[in-house]
Amino acid sequence: METSRSLTAISAQLLDKARSVSAGRSSDTVFGGAEHALRQTMIALTAGSKLADHESPGDATLHILIGRVVLTGGPAGDLIGNAGDLLVIPNSRHGLAAESDSVVLLTVAKTPHSAK
Repeated sequence: METSRSLTAISAQLLDKARSVSAGRSSDTVFGGAEHALRQTMIALTAGSKLADHESPGDATLHILIGRVVLTGGPAGDLIGNAGDLLVIPNSRHGLAAESDSVVLLTVAKTPHSAK
């Protein structure tokens, strides 16, 4: 297992890929997976692209590395995140929209209720 990865380099690669596909998004799991309790996934979204509403993964945060995003549908209303912000993912259906080309780091902690 790699012990160090450049998030800056991964961000650039994912944004390049997102810009080259019609969906306007790209992702890479940078740590974790089925065998781990923690999973971190980088997601790149081009300006105007979205992740449709989906169920909460459980305990999770979204660290905005590049750009500006809107976390939609939470019980407190929409949350705006800019580079450097950390947003707590609501425990309800939500979506994500990019206002500018953006890269986020999604961190999910699997709990007994979310592990599958």
